[in-house]
Amino acid sequence: MIYNIKEHHGVKLLRTNTFFNVPLVLAIFASTLLSFASTVYAQEQAQPTDQKNRENPSGVVRIRNLFGNDVVNSSNQQKNKTDEIRKKKRAGLLIDLREEMRRFVQSISEFARGHNPNFVIIVKDGLELLVKRDIVDETRISPARTYMRSIDGILAEGLFDSDGAPNKPILSDRQRNLLSRADNAHKNGIRVFTLDIGEGRAVIDNVFAQASNHGYISLVSNQPFSEIASLPTYPKRPFNENPNSIITLDQVKNFFVVSNSQSFGREDQFTLTLHGNNYDMVVVDVFHNRMPLSRRAVETLKYKKIGTKRLVLAMMDLGAGASYAYYWKSNWQEGYPEWIDAPVRGDPDRYNVKFWHPGWQQIINGNSNSYVYGLIAQGFDGVVISGVEAFKFFEAGGQEEAD
Repeated sequence: MIYNIKEHHGVKLLRTNTFFNVPLVLAIFASTLLSFASTVYAQEQAQPTDQKNRENPSGVVRIRNLFGNDVVNSSNQQKNKTDEIRKKKRAGLLIDLREEMRRFVQSISEFARGHNPNFVIIVKDGLELLVKRDIVDETRISPARTYMRSIDGILAEGLFDSDGAPNKPILSDRQRNLLSRADNAHKNGIRVFTLDIGEGRAVIDNVFAQASNHGYISLVSNQPFSEIASLPTYPKRPFNENPNSIITLDQVKNFFVVSNSQSFGREDQFTLTLHGNNYDMVVVDVFHNRMPLSRRAVETLKYKKIGTKRLVLAMMDLGAGASYAYYWKSNWQEGYPEWIDAPVRGDPDRYNVKFWHPGWQQIINGNSNSYVYGLIAQGFDGVVISGVEAFKFFEAGGQEEAD
């Protein structure tokens, strides 16, 4: 048998006159391919470092397959995705709305306590802010410790209400989720207050019992938080009424809210009416008949009927601006200034605001003309911050949640 050796594109082929010696051909091919790969590797190593970086600016480790195509390591893909998100956030291309709201509340706490170390910070709702989710893998959750340390309490609305059914045994999925978050906050030293809508002795007693089982302080009203215009009619005397002076939030055993005081008459009539009970904590709107409560009025509210002291907290909304508010200018409208967004559904005199914008935050906090500074100057013991769930409006692309 006669053997011929020929070259084809630099690859030596051994053949006979009658057939290919297949194993031998494959061996020679593999040897040649290995030699080719080694040559390519040597050439790449000889490139200047800056040229390599220009070709692969991300610095991702790449593996080349037999066909010369790049195969990116999967772990590096995930790292790249995370790094890209973080770069965009630093560049302002992406906004972590929940973190922005946490920082807003934290800045209020820091500023207020710089003037009054005992200033009380209670946040209404927004229990989602108590935990942080990983920016890439949202199943990874950790406590928002800095945020939790900046607040003293939470006020959860609708935690136990049962649509008027006094003995409703089963909570909704939403209520169970809220309750789980509230329990976690309570375990971390945050006081939990609840506000439920309902009326009648059986309903109120049921809510009080459920709240007490969890260590919460409850209030039942026939109106939502922003519309409460009267004092509780039942019980005639507060649950857990006590003669003690209340200096800190830990001592509070009951509370009430009046967010709309127009029906109470003059400022002195309003304050004397609210003074005539023994609740441990009072939450009121800063304004009465379009005028801010005087320092004298706030001082009157600070005393129970029996003469011992209690806490007086003001209401403050971070998520919406009002065209009737003291800071509103006549030429302001949706889109001007740029932080004013669409009107609040069902309330066209109030507007959603881009709460992370410095223009809005300067109105609320951080200087002697700010809302928070005014509360401190008027003698309020603290604040109940509402509107922290404004992040949901912007996460939904400017759509409000259905009722």
